[in-house]
Amino acid sequence: MTLDDIRRMDRAVITPAIAAQVLGCDPAYIRVAARDAPEQLGFPVVRIGSRTKIPREAFVRYMEGGRT
Repeated sequence: MTLDDIRRMDRAVITPAIAAQVLGCDPAYIRVAARDAPEQLGFPVVRIGSRTKIPREAFVRYMEGGRT
């Protein structure tokens, strides 16, 4: 999965697994950071119970160097 693939999606949110492919990290790192220190991620996250979702458009802006 690439950032271009994420840009072309029509979903409102992506999972940590998808974001991790672009960031080059383990999805668990994103999940733990979303739970313990979401402000340090640089992009917004939504926690619903144990689930973590990432607004797709905000993630793309973050990856392009923009503000979320």
